[in-house]
Amino acid sequence: MNILLIEDELRVADFVRRGLKAEGWVVEHASDGEAGLEIMQDRDFDVIVLDLMLPGISGQQVCQKMRARSNVTPVLMLTALDSTDERVAGLRLGADDYLPKPFDFDELIARIQALHRRVTGYVSDANEGKLQHQGLIYDSSAMVLTVDGVAVDLSAKERELIAILMASKNKALSRERILNSVWGTHEDPMTNVVDVYIGRLRKKLGPYGRLITTVRGAGYRFG
Repeated sequence: MNILLIEDELRVADFVRRGLKAEGWVVEHASDGEAGLEIMQDRDFDVIVLDLMLPGISGQQVCQKMRARSNVTPVLMLTALDSTDERVAGLRLGADDYLPKPFDFDELIARIQALHRRVTGYVSDANEGKLQHQGLIYDSSAMVLTVDGVAVDLSAKERELIAILMASKNKALSRERILNSVWGTHEDPMTNVVDVYIGRLRKKLGPYGRLITTVRGAGYRFG
């Protein structure tokens, strides 16, 4: 599952990102509403976890703007406000569910899964949670990548990297976006860690390494 988390409190965002990634999901983080709306234009997500109180434009405004763009991705809104009026206003603007802060992480997971099922319909499928392209299959539940049926030994960061690349198939991802998604906001943006890991991953993918192409002046594209 691909999740967009829009949360300005970095400690909360880091906690949620780590927990969602532990579920085998791909998580993109934006620290304000405008950044979140920009990311939505480039990528498709299964669920958006959206904080109500954001700097600049509020979570309600983000929800209103994305619905105006005909973006129907399910939205779970996080709020420290326990006001019925606030919840009703958000639901009328397009939010699908609310979760008050502080929240139990198991409940967050359950609500995200419920929103996803509501849209896609729940069907037990052997391919659920799998990303596949040609002879590459990444099973996000088992956290295993197979190349032509053979499991490849990947580090945790390499698994996160292949997951975000395959989930964004045919879309250019900037180094900054990859750095933020895989390593978090505390990594030095001037580091070449992304390029180093891309090189390692290409080697481990064998003939499929060519599927990761360099986009000059932008970053990388898978597919």
